[in-house]
Amino acid sequence: MSGRTRVYVEVGGKRAFASAADFPGWSRSGKDEPAALANLAAYAPRYAKVAKLAGVDFSQSAPTFDVVERLKGNATTDFGAPGIPAREETKKLTPKQTERMLALVDAAWKYLDQVRAKAPSALRKGPRGGGRDRDKMYQHVIDAELEYGKGIGLRLKQPDRKALQQRLRNPESEGRWPVTYAARRIAWHALDHAWEMEDRIP
Repeated sequence: MSGRTRVYVEVGGKRAFASAADFPGWSRSGKDEPAALANLAAYAPRYAKVAKLAGVDFSQSAPTFDVVERLKGNATTDFGAPGIPAREETKKLTPKQTERMLALVDAAWKYLDQVRAKAPSALRKGPRGGGRDRDKMYQHVIDAELEYGKGIGLRLKQPDRKALQQRLRNPESEGRWPVTYAARRIAWHALDHAWEMEDRIP
């Protein structure tokens, strides 16, 4: 990665998300756009580990951002997930772009699996004394992927990441989500909980 990082910013009534356009999974939220961008920058060193797993170039320098799209958020945004596809995400990818995207999604899954392998079953409680423990958190990610599959026209009866990858590579018209957005959402969710799990290791 060199130069400035292209970013989508999604702003709801209570929360904003900043998402790197070319690095699925590198998405962070904040109370407003400046806070979301600051959090995105703060997580660059953590995302660098994911990019390394994918074999994708990622600068170690402090990132600078170009906001290329501003999106009006919705209830999903305020609930705590990036919920709006960018206009640019409706464009067809080249085969090279597709394989790069899939490598980063796969790396997000691998990173989550690595964190799960080193985390104890009982995690440190959150600031309000709550939060899922390791196995429930991991199952939550898996369950969400069944729902995310529906967004790209894939109805799975059980978790199947290979099937998700294949549909992202070869999308069908009945999907309601552009595959680039689906990849961003899937990778974000895996990493969001991987990083939470890391932060809550006693």
